[in-house]
Amino acid sequence: MTKADERFMRMALAKARKGVARGQTPFGACLVKDGRAILCAHNEVWRRTDITAHAEIVALRRACRLLGTISLEGCTIYSTTEPCPMCFSACHWARVERIVYGATIKDALKAGFHELTIPCRELARLGKTGVVIEGGLLRSEAMKLFEEWRAMPRSKAY
Repeated sequence: MTKADERFMRMALAKARKGVARGQTPFGACLVKDGRAILCAHNEVWRRTDITAHAEIVALRRACRLLGTISLEGCTIYSTTEPCPMCFSACHWARVERIVYGATIKDALKAGFHELTIPCRELARLGKTGVVIEGGLLRSEAMKLFEEWRAMPRSKAY
């Protein structure tokens, strides 16, 4: 992983912290194309009353609108936690080239989230997709998000 990877992951972590401060859950994502951050998003499940409003989904929806396309070929998504099967599938359908994440989906389960603990790499293998998956970037910082979120009086998992 590169210094640029760390920089983009730190942007996702910062966005997740903003979400936590707004009463959301501890997940953030940063979408990058051609070495530039297009946008960052945090989880909006509680704000939108939408169980699909995960950080990755919010980022993908906004990026598609911003770029005027449903194809995000050449993009990398940095996610504070390994994408769930729904988010991984959306990345695949959008033709995201690379997924980089911090904490694992099992870490999210341990934090109290109702996760399907199917790792991205397993989904990629089963789906024969070409999405490159790299995990564990700044994992300890991503894990701290769960602690910061739990310390908030309004924190609740879904």
